[in-house]
Amino acid sequence: MIKENDMARQEIFNDYRYGLTRRRFLQLTTMSAVAVAAGCATNPVTGRSQLMLVSEQDEIQIDRQYAPLQFSTDYGPTQDRTLNAYVNGIGKNLASSSHRPHMPYSFRVVNANYVNAYAFPGGSIACTRGILLTLENEAELAALLGHEIGHVNARHTAEQMSKSQLSSMVVSGLSILADRAAGMGQVASTLGGLSAGAFLARYSRDNERQADALGMEYMVKSGYSPGGMVGLMDMLNEKNKSRPSAIELMFATHPMSDERYRNAVQSAATTYASSRNLPLNRERYMDNTASLRAIKGAIEAMQDGDEAMGAKNYRQAESHYGTALRRAPNDYAGLLSMAKCELMQKKYTEGARYAGRAKSVYPGEAQGHHLSGFAALKLKEFESAYRDFQTEHRLLPQNPTPIFFMGYSLDNMGRRTDAAREYQRYLQHVRQGDYAQHAAQRLQQWGYAL
Repeated sequence: MIKENDMARQEIFNDYRYGLTRRRFLQLTTMSAVAVAAGCATNPVTGRSQLMLVSEQDEIQIDRQYAPLQFSTDYGPTQDRTLNAYVNGIGKNLASSSHRPHMPYSFRVVNANYVNAYAFPGGSIACTRGILLTLENEAELAALLGHEIGHVNARHTAEQMSKSQLSSMVVSGLSILADRAAGMGQVASTLGGLSAGAFLARYSRDNERQADALGMEYMVKSGYSPGGMVGLMDMLNEKNKSRPSAIELMFATHPMSDERYRNAVQSAATTYASSRNLPLNRERYMDNTASLRAIKGAIEAMQDGDEAMGAKNYRQAESHYGTALRRAPNDYAGLLSMAKCELMQKKYTEGARYAGRAKSVYPGEAQGHHLSGFAALKLKEFESAYRDFQTEHRLLPQNPTPIFFMGYSLDNMGRRTDAAREYQRYLQHVRQGDYAQHAAQRLQQWGYAL
């Protein structure tokens, strides 16, 4: 099989950038200096003119292309519908008080165990279950979501893309951030997947200050005490000291400093002093997160496992994931984490077993099918692999990688014509990298014109 672990970052960009359509990408990346000079818009927050080459419709389209990929990388939205509805309701209420209430906002909890929250430019916002376990009340959750809504309202990602004049890639405002632990990036590429945080925006300190201020404005307008923002900032600083590995991706994308905490304290004591007696809603938060907190021990064990995986200590990771699964036997993220751990140790039968369990637990999420298909390839069960990758592509059509693996599976089944069709389809999306090279070589060997 080709060397999956040699897939470069540039290939990942090439895999996904054409989601805006190749024509639109070329239009955006070849704008003249005159067009750049003329590309100004009124910032919806400040009311001032700013360089803006990305339209609101572009923001929404970028969101639709990349957000599902990131959500799947984070093991999909939680299947706890009550918890998702609770977070979505709070987010929608906050968004209605924002400067861009018309954006198509959506809010969800994703199954990732690391501590983070993030927003895509069209209003798709997620918080990990890892960060929900660190919060103490609903006001802190409102502060977290309000901050992310602030990024959308101030158009921070679009502004970054415009400042770069889209000279290299349309997603220049979205950072390919392989996990800060290089080992986890290797795990993702070896298994033909993406690293956590692959499509998250990297914000500046100025962006963070503005998002903090907007978040506090929105939460107070929605009836929450500004103490929620103070509590959130205090927690982030404390978590960075006590468990930095769990929060490093958040700090890579959302720069943290003591200044942000001091600003929150000052704003709460001055600008929003009259609102300090508004509720924190601790009991309501605890009631709505009870099911999540019931598996806190399992999630913490998964965090330990992820840290060990990043250090390439797979046996230790296996032990931590085993602990997690004894506490939460049907946890989707736990099953997939164990599957990855087994596959990295070349225990393909065991990896296939855990991936199969994950599929049965969450059949509508793509990553379980991907790992099941990858394990089947290693076991030379090519028909089974093809079905898994076919399902993965149906569930996550934004990702062209399963198309390659469908072709690769068909190739190994001796179905040359069908394999050629999939290889050609893959090359319509991706032209660089190991997978594209392999597909092109096979087509040339078979006499197909490229």
